[in-house]
Amino acid sequence: MQLLILYAQLIGLVSLGFFASSRIPQLSPHTLGQFLFWIGVPISIIAFLRQADLSGAIWIAPICAWIAILLGAGLAWGWIRLCGNREQGAGSSEQGKRAEGAGEAGGEKRATTNYPLPTTNYQLPTQGSFLLAAMVGNTGYIGFPVALAVVGTQYFGWTLFYDLLGSTLGSYGLGVVLAARFGKGKSDRTSLIQAILVNPALWSMGFGLLFRQVPLPAVAESILSSLGWSVVALSLVLIGMRLQHLKSWRNLPKAAVSLTIKMLIVPLVVGSVLTLCGFTGAPQLAIVLQMAMPPAFATLVIAEAYDLDRDLAVTALALGSASLLLTLPLWLWLFGV
Repeated sequence: MQLLILYAQLIGLVSLGFFASSRIPQLSPHTLGQFLFWIGVPISIIAFLRQADLSGAIWIAPICAWIAILLGAGLAWGWIRLCGNREQGAGSSEQGKRAEGAGEAGGEKRATTNYPLPTTNYQLPTQGSFLLAAMVGNTGYIGFPVALAVVGTQYFGWTLFYDLLGSTLGSYGLGVVLAARFGKGKSDRTSLIQAILVNPALWSMGFGLLFRQVPLPAVAESILSSLGWSVVALSLVLIGMRLQHLKSWRNLPKAAVSLTIKMLIVPLVVGSVLTLCGFTGAPQLAIVLQMAMPPAFATLVIAEAYDLDRDLAVTALALGSASLLLTLPLWLWLFGV
């Protein structure tokens, strides 16, 4: 019932953004994305940190998170390179046929015209969104409720550490570096370091760890928590607004590949390795569930802020969120206790 309620809210808020977007100026999705990146996400991090229980031996969770992030990024980058090599190979074959035909038509005369080889259809902004979708999952806004419903509050700390020290840093640390590189072409080291240092989510995480020790009145605590969950709702509304502005579903094949890496291959590989290492039970299930989450809403927020491929980001988010209903029973069957 909790999962049904969760997805009813998800579908409802996405639908709200979808149908309301037609009456909102075209700039509104971009403006909302900028607001979430610079203000909304930091507030939610501070709010959820205050509710977290950080005790217990849960250091394995962030280690597994970074293994999953790097494995997903590596597989995604390998796929991009493979597609580029295939297209170059096809271009070389076509160029050879043209040269051969020209040679036959001209006798001893050989064609000297050089035909440029085609490049991969994964342009730089698309590569950035593709990598982000395959790297980090929605371990906060969807992962938390799923973990509570499946493994209970006893192992919620594993989920939290996976999110805070894995997905959060992966999204707004490594993810921002990649976004700055592929979205704005910043490849020099100084620019990449600057992209990390000015990232508001990382600063809010450090502030949140200190601020969680400061007692607040019950009313203020409730307001802060409500603000945090309001950011969740706005993120879902933003997805609906971007779905309204999708020109086509031409990115569906790319999104399907990134989701196969993110939601199937990575959890299966890392979960199997944990089993071989003797790490089983509810903690293993909690970790695997976080790996199997759909792409993080942060991928869309970052795509908005750094001008990546927004259509691919939204397609991956929408398709991934729907696919979770199909993949969740698989992980419960393979790794359930």
